[in-house]
Amino acid sequence: MAPILHGTPSSTCTQRVLAVIKELNIDVEFNSIGHDWAKIKTPEWIAKQPFGQVPYLEDGPFILTESRAITKYLVAKYGKGSSLLPPASDLEATARFDAAVSIEQANFDKFTADITFEKIFKLFFGQKTDEARVTELLGKLEPKLDGYERILSKSKYLAGDVLTIADLAHLPYGWKLRTTPRPNLARWWSDISSRESWKSVLSAAAA
Repeated sequence: MAPILHGTPSSTCTQRVLAVIKELNIDVEFNSIGHDWAKIKTPEWIAKQPFGQVPYLEDGPFILTESRAITKYLVAKYGKGSSLLPPASDLEATARFDAAVSIEQANFDKFTADITFEKIFKLFFGQKTDEARVTELLGKLEPKLDGYERILSKSKYLAGDVLTIADLAHLPYGWKLRTTPRPNLARWWSDISSRESWKSVLSAAAA
């Protein structure tokens, strides 16, 4: 029986997992709740996702939450031969990968998730964007992107010269990078965002 991903195509965290599923071309059933946000606050949902969020993965009796953990699990279990996750036997590659994962969470998602909430999701829920907050977040993000530029001036991807899920994790919040003046960051963003797997995820979200 194929694992089941529970979420919605419009959720950025669900998109993070879907991108990896598409990249691996593996058989995972997708149970979409659409825009029925009340469903994630039901006792049945919270019994499996304690924070009442999306997504969560159901693989037989095994339940897993948190999008980054889900992508790592799927690659490790079902992505045989995939380079999206370095082999555990390669300690240096694994260490570089772990560093790249931490970089995305501490230096990118920390700011871009809130910017996206202000610029996109608030409008979706009929709320007003706090432009002062956006300006503050952008001011904090800019020097972090300089750090990305330095890393990507020395390697093709964040963890080296091989694409990993640490790179793909940036896709849901990377829209700000489309106009970056930093050449290596722009090259990297063009590479990961033009993949057919991500185009497929965006098409599903727009449907």
